[in-house]
Amino acid sequence: MKFVRFERDDKISYGVLNGKDIAEISGLPFEKPLIYTKKIYSLEEVKILSPVTPSKIIGIGLNYAGHIREMKDKKPAAPKIFMKPSTSVIGTGEAIIYPVHMSKRVDYEGELGIVIGKITKNVDVEEAKDCIFGYTIVNDVTARDLQRSDGVWTRAKGFDTFCPIGDVVETDVDPLNLHIVTYVNGKIKQDSFTSHMIFNVYELVSYISKIMTLLPGDVIASGTPEGVGPLNAGDEVEISIEGVGTLKNKVESA
Repeated sequence: MKFVRFERDDKISYGVLNGKDIAEISGLPFEKPLIYTKKIYSLEEVKILSPVTPSKIIGIGLNYAGHIREMKDKKPAAPKIFMKPSTSVIGTGEAIIYPVHMSKRVDYEGELGIVIGKITKNVDVEEAKDCIFGYTIVNDVTARDLQRSDGVWTRAKGFDTFCPIGDVVETDVDPLNLHIVTYVNGKIKQDSFTSHMIFNVYELVSYISKIMTLLPGDVIASGTPEGVGPLNAGDEVEISIEGVGTLKNKVESA
C-alpha cells in the first residue's frame, strides 16, 4: 500500500493512494485497524505533503562503497550515524532553500528512507522487519563545505528544507535490491541499487534501536550511493526508487 499525507481546505489528513485517487483514512496510518472515512480525492484536489512527520531523522553516512571511494574515506566498522532536525523536513514539490549566507557548496544525496511503524528499542536484526512500517525517499541535502570545515555534521545537514521526504510511504516492497536513481535537471547523477549497502535496512534499525528509542513515523535515511554533486539555485532534483515513488524539488536561493 502507498500512504500519503495531504492537505485540502486547510485540513491535513492521511490516505491510501490508488492510481490518481486518495482514499482518506481516519487517524494515523500506523494505527490498527485501518479505518477509511469513505472520502475519495483526486491528486489534483489536494496538496501532497511529506508522508510522515518524524520526531527525528537518523542519517547514515558512508553506507555504499562507491560513495566511500568518492569521498576518499574509510569503510566504517559500524554504521556511522548523525541526525537531522524535524524542522528540515519538506515534501515533494517544495523548495530546497540554498543558504547562500553560509554555504558555497550544497549537494544532493538520494537515499532510501526507512519509516518506523512502532516503538522500537533494543531489537535484534531478525526482529527489525516487524518494526518497519514502510519505505520512502529522502534527499539528504548537505552543505558539503560546512561538513568538511566543521568536522561534526549538524550544521551541514540541519538547515531548514534540507530533508525532502516523499512522495509516499510504500509498505509492500522488498528493500534489499531496489533501483535508486537521482536526476538533476533531467540528467542522471546517481544510479545504483540498495543491495550495494554495507549495512542493510534491518541491520540499521537494530543498531540504532540499541542507541535510542525509535518512534512511529521516525525516518532513517539509509545512506547515499556514489555520484553526489552540487546543486545551484534554479536546479530541479528528482529521486526515483523502484517500487516506492518519486521525490522532486527545486532549489531556490535564501
